[in-house]
Amino acid sequence: MVILLICAATCLCMICGVLFFPKLKIGRINLDTYWLIVLIGAAVVLLSGQINVAEIGSAMIADTAVNPIKILVLFLSMTVISVFLDELGFFRYLAGFALRNSHSGQRRLFFSLYVTVAILTVFTSNDVIVLSFTPFICYFAKEAKIDPMPYLAAEFVAANTWSMVLVIGNPTNIYLATACGINFIEYLKISILPTIAAGTVSLLLLWLLFRKKLTEPILGTAERSKITDKPALIIGIAHLAVCTVLLAVSSFVGLELWIIALCSAGSLFICYGILSLMRRQRPRLMVGCLKRAPWQLIPFLLSMFVMTEALAQQGITAAIAEYLGSSWEVWKYGPLSFLASNLINNIPMSVLFSSMIGSSNAGTGAIFATIIGSNLGAFFTPIGALAGLMFSSILAEHDVKFGYRSFLKLGVTVAIPALAAALGTLFLVMLAV
Repeated sequence: MVILLICAATCLCMICGVLFFPKLKIGRINLDTYWLIVLIGAAVVLLSGQINVAEIGSAMIADTAVNPIKILVLFLSMTVISVFLDELGFFRYLAGFALRNSHSGQRRLFFSLYVTVAILTVFTSNDVIVLSFTPFICYFAKEAKIDPMPYLAAEFVAANTWSMVLVIGNPTNIYLATACGINFIEYLKISILPTIAAGTVSLLLLWLLFRKKLTEPILGTAERSKITDKPALIIGIAHLAVCTVLLAVSSFVGLELWIIALCSAGSLFICYGILSLMRRQRPRLMVGCLKRAPWQLIPFLLSMFVMTEALAQQGITAAIAEYLGSSWEVWKYGPLSFLASNLINNIPMSVLFSSMIGSSNAGTGAIFATIIGSNLGAFFTPIGALAGLMFSSILAEHDVKFGYRSFLKLGVTVAIPALAAALGTLFLVMLAV
């Protein structure tokens, strides 16, 4: 009971922190409060004397798909590659190119962006798309003198909806499917129809939400920005392309996502380092990438895993699973996982719910309902997924305000109806199986 109270209080304080005091200033240093609060909560759990610390340590380095170390390596490596291209001005260049060739107005651009992101997400992952497209949208909107909100919302919703189609679309998909023994084809057979339902509903609601803004003309004219360091650009694009392809086929070739991302980022730094040595220059882009990487995700994710494992040790997850039972599991596990993602983040939630499913008689419906909740929960609040935290971080760098309230508005308007559509379709699919 003590551990449950500590974890609940930590989550409540974290949400209050995000809402009312997101930054803590110490001298010249500004720190995000969300990870500081969670770090303190995890420290209290470890010092409480109520849990087996050695077991938590073993769980942290376990060879699973949602090992926190592997996930952090994956996120940070992909972030470094994306930031490298941003430092070169690649996304600004793309924004200018798109603006110079956009003659059909905002409406067509909006639908084109949604469809493009949806297709790319299916074959890569939601996180890769968010990291790659967000800087581009910020630059494009600024030069076009249009509101970036419709495009940012379309990007984030599409990336976190269509990531449900394939098992590789989201780390939570991989973990839950693998833990429950569901292979690639079995996963696709059940996931495709709920994803189409959620994707269709989300697109329609996004259009209704932003239709007035999309009738406004494009006033800006793009500056012809040039990329001066073309050799470095070629190196960066080549690494992003190869990494993306390998991520898409990782399940077929037997390579883990974090290994692909780490090797790609490492190779990028090595190649750029060699280029800098040949030029007898300092590797300034490398330094810039390391400065902009979201290092605060390390204490956040590790602390969340400590609390999740502590709850499992105390038998709280088993008790919740017993209370839920095995009837109407789609309608129980779906909304509950959706809400839990926005209290403890979708990755720790997946670990928690996997433990619940494993300790109960819950079946395939519970597994896929949890997968749906883990994906769609990402655009209810910024806490819902690591992609949301990085999305917010990128927007802050570009002075674009998309805070907790904006997320919540998007969540109430789009995420909840999309969740209902996905779960309703899943319920019908499970009846037909």
